Amino acid sequence: SFSTFIIISFLIIVHELGHFLTAKKLGIKVDKIVIYPFGGIAKFNMPLNTSIIKEIIILIMGPVFQVLAYFILLKTMPDQIESIKLYHYSILIFNLLPVYPLDGGKLVNLFFSLKFSFKNSFYLEILISYLMVFLLIIVNRENININLLIIVIFLLYKITKEYKQIELFYNKFLLERYINKYNFKHSIIINNINKFHRNKRHLLKTSNKYYLEEEILKKIYKNR
Repeated sequence: SFSTFIIISFLIIVHELGHFLTAKKLGIKVDKIVIYPFGGIAKFNMPLNTSIIKEIIILIMGPVFQVLAYFILLKTMPDQIESIKLYHYSILIFNLLPVYPLDGGKLVNLFFSLKFSFKNSFYLEILISYLMVFLLIIVNRENININLLIIVIFLLYKITKEYKQIELFYNKFLLERYINKYNFKHSIIINNINKFHRNKRHLLKTSNKYYLEEEILKKIYKNR
């Protein structure tokens, strides 16, 4: 039991260390790291308009560091090879599931953000997350135990909480752009204020008129 605790703890801690060190290197502050029996969650203090590529790098370095931890354990605990393989791949695969707040769910959101608007990327992430949890229940319906129930309840709670905060996130997203005046390379024409994208400037078309992003945001926030 103690060796199992050491293996799981080492894998999870090194995984989160990968997020932490990469974020620090890229100038992103990590508020805290929460460790659960089935994984960890790093909470970053960064603008919602942070570069998508930068966020992707931070997220993938968690699994990369975990793979390094896996090989270290294989070398230092040769008598526990089967257990190391079991826990490593279980944690790695689970964490890469496209479910919020797991790394896989966050990556899904970021990849959607390359094509879709900020809001639509979140809605798609939430939809896929709910579907994956439902699929997780269906696949394990004959082997449901207390551990699985705890994980499912935790994930549903996190997904629902994220869904309820989408409008709040979007308002913060727009306010950041109004205050900081980001200089993005690519531009896009939109016809609705709810269709702002990450990493792009916007030109709003209404009837036969066009409005610059700065004009739109100024109109929204000048009286607030």
